[in-house]
Amino acid sequence: MVFVIITGLSGAGKSRAAAILEDMDFYCVDNMPIELIPHFVEICRAAEGRYEKVALVTDIRERGNLAESLAAIWDKLNGSELKVKVLFLEASDNVITRRYKESRRKHPLAPNGTDIDAAIKLERQKLAELRGRADFIIDTTDISPAELARHLAEIFSGGISRFKINVISFGFKYGSPAEADMVFDVRFLPNPHYVPELSPKTGKDADVSEFVLSQPAAKEFTSKLNDMLSFLLPHYIEEGKQAIVIAIGCTGGHHRSVAIAERLTRFISDLGYSVSVSHRDIIK
Repeated sequence: MVFVIITGLSGAGKSRAAAILEDMDFYCVDNMPIELIPHFVEICRAAEGRYEKVALVTDIRERGNLAESLAAIWDKLNGSELKVKVLFLEASDNVITRRYKESRRKHPLAPNGTDIDAAIKLERQKLAELRGRADFIIDTTDISPAELARHLAEIFSGGISRFKINVISFGFKYGSPAEADMVFDVRFLPNPHYVPELSPKTGKDADVSEFVLSQPAAKEFTSKLNDMLSFLLPHYIEEGKQAIVIAIGCTGGHHRSVAIAERLTRFISDLGYSVSVSHRDIIK
């Protein structure tokens, strides 16, 4: 079980970090009272694997000495079955001040909405000890949300393993998938439907796949598609995208689109990405 405590300066991006981790399949809870954390951990452990990745946001909103309170339960949380990591987010005073002015929210140490500079200074002092114990410190002063997502992916999921790709085959006669990010039409390829011995089969059958993929146009198409995706996928990751859906369509979704989708899935998998394939209309 991986257990991440997200903390740091108010306005440094803790909520954004929690949202990113949630997209990475973490179960996230914001502003949980520290004294409840050990009980929550026991609930997660009793869930028999349901909560393998958990992230909690706790910060200066917690009453009392945050660093001291966390230190008191630190040893209780750490164990052979639980890996506790502390992520500390910070930013420059000017950036935090600007963010509060733009959002028009009140700093927790400046409830009257005045003297934010003094509140930031006080918060830095209160959290200095906790910052010193953090496993990871990220300064969000000059990074975009996409860059923050990339940092967190490198720390907690090893880079591209968080990026999910789903390849879908479909039939245009039933409509294009609404969830698709990219749609490719392979109706220009010869149709196995008109070959009597292939018509009752699907693109998952070897002889149908061979018929489709052996066509010169199919070879050129898959080569160009592979080149394009080899270029695009790393850039999607750099921009912080969590998942994409690639749809391959033919007339009925039985033969050509299925064969191309299966071939494309193998190629993407060979590149090291997490990819799945589904055939929406194969049994229609």
